[in-house]
Amino acid sequence: MPEPSYVDDVRLAHVLADSADALTMNRFKALDLQVSSKPDLTEVTDADVAVEDALRATLKRARPRDAVHGEEREDTGWGPRRWIIDPIDGTRNFVRGVPVWATLIALMEGDEVVVGLVSAPALARRWWASAHGGAYTGKSLAKATRLQVSSVNTLEDASLSYSSLHGWVDSGRGQGFVDLMRTCWRTRAYGDFWSYMLLAEGAVDIATEPDLALHDMAALDVIVREAGGRFTNVDGVDGVSGPGALATNGRLHDAALELVALADDEAEDHS
Repeated sequence: MPEPSYVDDVRLAHVLADSADALTMNRFKALDLQVSSKPDLTEVTDADVAVEDALRATLKRARPRDAVHGEEREDTGWGPRRWIIDPIDGTRNFVRGVPVWATLIALMEGDEVVVGLVSAPALARRWWASAHGGAYTGKSLAKATRLQVSSVNTLEDASLSYSSLHGWVDSGRGQGFVDLMRTCWRTRAYGDFWSYMLLAEGAVDIATEPDLALHDMAALDVIVREAGGRFTNVDGVDGVSGPGALATNGRLHDAALELVALADDEAEDHS
């Protein structure tokens, strides 16, 4: 039986990203940008809300039977197909004028991510993938280059990217993560979505964070996997269930996981 094709869903994801890019670039570095704090004390801008509302409106017309989960609004719809939206991943960068931020768009069928797109207009970059369809980067579907993870096979030769140290300490995995940093050849905090896209390109070999939400991970998961890598939580479970994410070129996964995974007694202390 042939694998399902997600060509139309990928095209729709690009349409959604085009709309998001227009809105975000119009508000990036705007002097009247409105910034507020959510109950969890994370920042949200008027651009975050405008993008999610616009994408939800398009999905309501184009895929009325699909459910939608986003960072800023309540879940809508029900059923096996669910769109996942992070209107601006890297909001703090967006607020400070740092160009490393992106809109993340994904489609899940059940528990599997089958389409993912990451659009970073301030970097003039876009990445996307679909299940069994490969992973690509380029400015459009017609001008795309296929992605492939690296062939590095030892931690001592690996480049590691992460976001910050604070979350690792809070999670109880701080020492393990420091051990991973010390073992790797090179460490850089490219952060957020960019770590995982660099991994899919083969420029980075390991990308990991201890605490992420579904909307942070869904689009990244399928892009990494279709580029030949592996995407799990920091306990080694495949998929986007959390806690956190560990993405590698596949060859390094078990060795990296051995360092960042909690021992049984540590897991009980943080349960």
